[in-house]
Amino acid sequence: MQPRIMDLQKVSFKSFVSEPRSSGVASRSHSVAKPHQKLRSQFRQISLRDNVMSKQKTRGRNYSRCNRCIPQAVSSVFQEFDLSDLPVAGGTAYGATEGSCMSFTVVGASGDLAKKKIFPSLFALYYEGMLPENFNIVGYARSKMTQDEFHDLIASTLTCRVENSEGCGEKMEYFLSRCLYVSGQYNEAADFAQLDSALSQAEGNREANRIFYLSIPPSIFIDVAKNAADNASSKTGWTRVIVEKPFGRDSQSSKALSEALALSLTEEQTYRIDHYLGKELIDNLAVLRFSNLVFEPLWNRQYIRNVQIIFSEPFGTEGRGGYFDHYNIIRDIMQNHLLQMLALFAMEPPVSLDAEDIRNEKVKVLRSMRPLDMENLVIGQYKGRKSTNGQDYPAYLDDPTVPEGSLCPTFASLAMYIDNPRWDGVPFLMKAGKALNKRCAEIRVQFRHVPGNLYKNATGLDENLLTNELVIRIQPDEGIYLKINNKVPGLGLRLDNSRLDLSYKSRYNKELPDAYERLILDVVNGDKRLFIRNDELEAAWALFTPLLHKLEDDKIAPELYPYGSRGPIGAHYLASRHGVRWGDLSEDE
Repeated sequence: MQPRIMDLQKVSFKSFVSEPRSSGVASRSHSVAKPHQKLRSQFRQISLRDNVMSKQKTRGRNYSRCNRCIPQAVSSVFQEFDLSDLPVAGGTAYGATEGSCMSFTVVGASGDLAKKKIFPSLFALYYEGMLPENFNIVGYARSKMTQDEFHDLIASTLTCRVENSEGCGEKMEYFLSRCLYVSGQYNEAADFAQLDSALSQAEGNREANRIFYLSIPPSIFIDVAKNAADNASSKTGWTRVIVEKPFGRDSQSSKALSEALALSLTEEQTYRIDHYLGKELIDNLAVLRFSNLVFEPLWNRQYIRNVQIIFSEPFGTEGRGGYFDHYNIIRDIMQNHLLQMLALFAMEPPVSLDAEDIRNEKVKVLRSMRPLDMENLVIGQYKGRKSTNGQDYPAYLDDPTVPEGSLCPTFASLAMYIDNPRWDGVPFLMKAGKALNKRCAEIRVQFRHVPGNLYKNATGLDENLLTNELVIRIQPDEGIYLKINNKVPGLGLRLDNSRLDLSYKSRYNKELPDAYERLILDVVNGDKRLFIRNDELEAAWALFTPLLHKLEDDKIAPELYPYGSRGPIGAHYLASRHGVRWGDLSEDE
């Protein structure tokens, strides 16, 4: 497995701030070279070793919005570092040779995902020196756009990641100088040949590695993958393709998509991205379990009573109902995000941290799951309501993009079981919904009661309220906390349920990386631990497809719940039937 932490290498200041190469496709003038040349000798006199403490502060992730501007002559940020000693990506750690370059093409560059997530993440990686020394960012879409218009589109979304934003302009200008735009159709081989020509011109004579991010609807994945492979793949290095979910609607459509992609791409080239796997607390899940002796012995049916995987959003479809209605909450959230969380939580210890070893264990969990049935499913759909201040909250069916009379679930609750020795009999409950009372994504582990508890009759409380519970909060306010029982100070004997709380915001004085930053960096590295393998996808759809077909063939009506509520009442009855009380609904939450 290639390391996630790059080797420290030397990069010349000249290569860091050199003027953009002239190109018929990407040419654009910048006034950055002269100030940089004047300051080069000053920068080289400063040692990175003398700035270890300040480095921690400047790497803090307090975002500071910076408009495009003419670079300043000197900045306090650049004065702190010798840029010739800055660690940069590149070399063999990134699957590349010395002096090679990487071209990152965003297919669907004019779309919301590209503007809101992909380009800002690429800039953040460049800002922190995590991209290869020689890189190009290429936008490809059907929209007609000049190079300047493309740069303006990108620049409007970029942020700099130090408290003192002086020097932001230099980095932003250089990043933009590495960006170019090519317009073309997604199903035209000639247009991808033009893209290939533009890439080759930007890459020069270097060994070129290429990444294509398919930020497009799944209906055109196959055309783009074929054209990219046949007409724009690298002739001297590797080519990798990132595919966004959804990966089909059921087993049949997913298999057809995978087989079609396999005609153009190998499994090794294909990176199926689920952005939830890039979130900090998901990546930390294995660390929490396998590097803490206090947890691993308890991670089984003998000590864990139930596991709850919860996702909620406080808003509805908001004009996206047409897309959402085609998939519903089960396909959109449960079958991918939540099921991946379950697999990582429940898997056996892998042989190593190698991507294949981890994914092998996830597949074993998915194949061990008991078939799903309608008796263990509750579905709901939000209805409108008027708040006390007179504000109207629309129903799902009020969305003009939603088909009239739609039975699409916007909420689902599901009880699942894993039939293996570790988890036999332990209920895993999933819950996901839109237009609920809060934003939340978390895993809750409720432990069994203490056998023969000496304090059972002394608490005066429901025994369930004194259950030890481990909560892994993925969003918002990332953190991990453990509920323990302790005596309330005083002369009497009364127990309280308190938290041992690790709040990431309080413990680490920096904002966490965006999930897309982590995943894009992993693609550059060739690290596939957090990406979905084809057999994982098959196992996930094999689990959910019969349930989804039954739901839609029988036209089962969802239970209505008010916008902004905790969801349908049926979800509470479902949990109760399996001996579970939803942890996120307790009073102290």
